[in-house]
Amino acid sequence: MKRKISTIIIAVILILTGHSSMAQMSAMDFNKMDCNGTSMRHLFADLDSGKAVLLHFFMPNCGMCPPPAQTLQRMANNINDMHPGLVKGYAIPFNNTTTCSYSASWVTSNGLSPFYTPMDSGALQVANYGGFGMPTVVVLGGMDHRIMYVSQAFSNSDTSAIRDSIMTLMMNTTAINELPKNVSAFSVFPNPAWGNVSINLTLTTSSIVSMDICDLTGKQIAVISKDQNINGQFSNSFNTLQLPNGLYVVNARVDGKTVSQKMTVRN
Repeated sequence: MKRKISTIIIAVILILTGHSSMAQMSAMDFNKMDCNGTSMRHLFADLDSGKAVLLHFFMPNCGMCPPPAQTLQRMANNINDMHPGLVKGYAIPFNNTTTCSYSASWVTSNGLSPFYTPMDSGALQVANYGGFGMPTVVVLGGMDHRIMYVSQAFSNSDTSAIRDSIMTLMMNTTAINELPKNVSAFSVFPNPAWGNVSINLTLTTSSIVSMDICDLTGKQIAVISKDQNINGQFSNSFNTLQLPNGLYVVNARVDGKTVSQKMTVRN
């Protein structure tokens, strides 16, 4: 009898552990109208397009929930300033009973618009990500719809960890964002880089171009070119021997729009 009971307990533990593991592996999709009543929002479409997505699950009348959302909004806006549209945010109540109008009001009254899009009915998603803390923050990314980070008891240290997870996603994407219409090609060669690398940009129309290199935190490491009026091919070389080995981002700003490429330095 004891052996039978032990076997049952072990089986239950394995089942629960399996569910927990699955909950931490993949995102749960949604495809529905937002609580502003303006657009259909499809989570997997965001992820498939290369975006990182922050899900902020909140409890109504929770005084602890808005400050982390505000902190992460500032962090995400800093990234989006350099890489427009890379990070998206959704604010979702932890239950299915909070109204859509409350969710929209919660975002607006806490100064979280336009970064956070208000949604409703988050109970199933909360369960998928392991349960609710105050607040629960989930970071998703990649075409495999993976869960990159979960925090159920947010602290300031989570901000840097979440930022790093987003920057790592960005560095693991061949093209950080889509090419603007007036850019037909953007390349860094050789990559991985050692010594001199060639940075090439091909334009279809005359454009104002500037270019720099940043590290994973977004700190500018080097200026390749300040504003220049370029028509056709733009080429420049950069010596990577001045950089420590690691991952970097080459940014080209073309008529105010940013396109980026990762660069791995292995000197």
